[in-house]
Amino acid sequence: MSTEVNLDKLYENSIKILSDLIGFKTISGEDNNDLINYCEKYLNDLGATSFKTYDDEKKRVNLFATIKAKKSNGVKPIILSGHTDTVPVSKSWSTDPFKATIKEDKLYGRGSCDMKGFIACTLAFAPIFSKVDLNRDIHFSFTFDEETACLGAPILIKELKKRKIQDGICIVGEPTKMKIIDAHKGCYEYTTYFEGLAGHSSMPHKGVSAVEFASKYANKLVELREELKKRAPKDSIFDPPFSTLQVGGIFGGIAHNVIADKCRVEWETRPVVKEDGIFLNQQIDKYANEVLLPEMKKVFPNSKITKEIIGEVTGFDRVDNSEACELVSSLTGDNSREVVSFGTEAGLFQEIGISTVVCGPGSIEQAHKVDEFIELNELKKCLKFLEGIKKNSTLN
Repeated sequence: MSTEVNLDKLYENSIKILSDLIGFKTISGEDNNDLINYCEKYLNDLGATSFKTYDDEKKRVNLFATIKAKKSNGVKPIILSGHTDTVPVSKSWSTDPFKATIKEDKLYGRGSCDMKGFIACTLAFAPIFSKVDLNRDIHFSFTFDEETACLGAPILIKELKKRKIQDGICIVGEPTKMKIIDAHKGCYEYTTYFEGLAGHSSMPHKGVSAVEFASKYANKLVELREELKKRAPKDSIFDPPFSTLQVGGIFGGIAHNVIADKCRVEWETRPVVKEDGIFLNQQIDKYANEVLLPEMKKVFPNSKITKEIIGEVTGFDRVDNSEACELVSSLTGDNSREVVSFGTEAGLFQEIGISTVVCGPGSIEQAHKVDEFIELNELKKCLKFLEGIKKNSTLN
């Protein structure tokens, strides 16, 4: 069987598929079934097997599909991983964000860079994988709601553990301009709610201002941010080298002369190590429960402080002798290793024992922006990379 690859034809197909994918409005938190059904049918028509995992409402779905090896010989499978959701769009776009538009050497559209471009390349290459004599399984992992604290991937990971799919190499195709990324910080997002007692502003001693106590809470977070700086590992590979903390907003109150009975604080931390996340949560919970809440209850016994976990995205740790990094290096000739400030699903795969690397087409500089685009040459580079995977995964 011929294993020749016509990259020009694959490139044309990748653009067609990417155009189709952009046409699906898969904003985080919204239904992505149509896109997943498109991908599943495409792969199943090539002989792939697949399964889905869902959120509680079955509105959002993950897909895991496999093109099986003819004979594995113990070679570890490869997972090609991408998220299907995008961030929302504004009215400032100069083109239709959900219609692929090519101008000169760029393809514009929401998700073109982050990260439907990678998914399109993997689908375009899937027919090649299906025709050659593979010595390893090739998996396609497409998730939902990565942009909102990686809500979809943990559901998929749980199923992978159940099915004992925990030994392999995972390539997370986030936009890195095909550079090798082997580490990033975690990302923990929270919303803390305050419930006090409303009243007239002329009688502040008879009310409990949720806004005032939320402000004290936010100030304590800022104090703890300084403590996180002191905990920075001496050999930290990140910039900045310490765990960060950011208060995104304080929302509460209805009028100048009304004591606010409700308020919320939205905040996040990006820990260098898990221990920093544990330390921060212990300290802020202690302050809320032992200092703020008793003071609130002196006036109104039914006062409440409730912290909601929006998402806790596991960090991606640098490891020595990473099989995933070594594989990518052997295919690209790039032996460098870099870290990034943004989060991905990589740490979730790594956590269950799958050697993982982040490497994909496009630049993160274009992600989440008005008039998001991917340079067409990045798609060509990704297809060339997938050709390398094919050669590395074919029986001699």
